[in-house]
Amino acid sequence: MMRKHVIAMLSLSLIFSSASVFAADLEHDMEMLQENLSVVKKSSDAQEMHTALGKMRQAAQDAKQSTPDKLKGESANSAQIKDYHAGLDSLIAQIDVVDKLAQDNKIDEAKMEAKKLEDIRNSNHKKFR
Repeated sequence: MMRKHVIAMLSLSLIFSSASVFAADLEHDMEMLQENLSVVKKSSDAQEMHTALGKMRQAAQDAKQSTPDKLKGESANSAQIKDYHAGLDSLIAQIDVVDKLAQDNKIDEAKMEAKKLEDIRNSNHKKFR
């Protein structure tokens, strides 16, 4: 009887600790997006931009595996979760647009398109933060 109680307590602590790891992961992904967006906005080097955009794309993809605190408890196929994923998909699509320009060495155009990344971020932060 005591053993089952201990196992149940350990299981609960693992569940709660893994939930906080996911939250930390999302926070880390958002920090990676912000840091690398700063690089993209300041850089005049196409390769540096390309590298930063790659990190942004990876962080945005990873963020899709997490759920913002505001949406905790929503089912995986709820309208809010779908909207959250659509926001990240929109961000990824725009990262790809900026990256293509950077790879074509069109730095000024890439910076102009990078401003849309901030717009996407701001509108999604209003909804999900």
